[in-house]
Amino acid sequence: MIETELCTFTLEACQIAADMGITRVELCASPYEGGTTPSAAFIRMARRIPHLKLSVMIRPRGGDFLYSDKEFHQMLEEISFAHDCGADCVVAGILTSDGRVDEIRTAELVAAAKEMEFTFHRAFDMTCDTNEALEALVRVGCCRVLTSGGRNTAPEGIENIHSLVKASAGRIDVMAGSGVNASNVKLLADTGVDAIHFSARNLTESRMTYKNPSISMGGVQGIPEYASIGIDPTMIRNILNQLI
Repeated sequence: MIETELCTFTLEACQIAADMGITRVELCASPYEGGTTPSAAFIRMARRIPHLKLSVMIRPRGGDFLYSDKEFHQMLEEISFAHDCGADCVVAGILTSDGRVDEIRTAELVAAAKEMEFTFHRAFDMTCDTNEALEALVRVGCCRVLTSGGRNTAPEGIENIHSLVKASAGRIDVMAGSGVNASNVKLLADTGVDAIHFSARNLTESRMTYKNPSISMGGVQGIPEYASIGIDPTMIRNILNQLI
């Protein structure tokens, strides 16, 4: 059966994933930035949940994937910490300024991961040539690549995903992600990908009875002040049912 990976931002989501038989969770913080490295406590507490494979996002900030020396060394430290916590996999991506995989630094991250699997995330989709990028990931020893086929969502990039699966020739796992739901997951699985990545997000409304309308703690317009990112178990079940 095809592997499934749920992007999670809470311990509750991790427990639901374990209860529903999802293969693996990806632990992230900062959903509105596309995911950054989660907290130490989140990693440790998620590791205590039985029967759950754990991937840890290694991303020091939002924005692009061109990192300074300090940011790169932070990534190495975070990988070491994830390893010490017993993570099964780490997830990262580094590019050069001209939109190619930074092979030298990626190879260092893969080596730092030791026996953990290494997933190169959707920084892959920001490269100038995804076929060239795929070969770079094979050369440095990545276990898998998460991709939407170089498009905003995986359904939009489905033809490219199919081509990447063929080009991978079993040398690296291809995992489709972004915009995955029950209506398209079977089509994505039929491309021959090794895994499907999805978030099944919903907004969980705050239980606050008093809400101050005059203050925004984040200071970013459009981000809800009194709601948080959760997951929808029904959406997860519908996706999984399509993969049976």
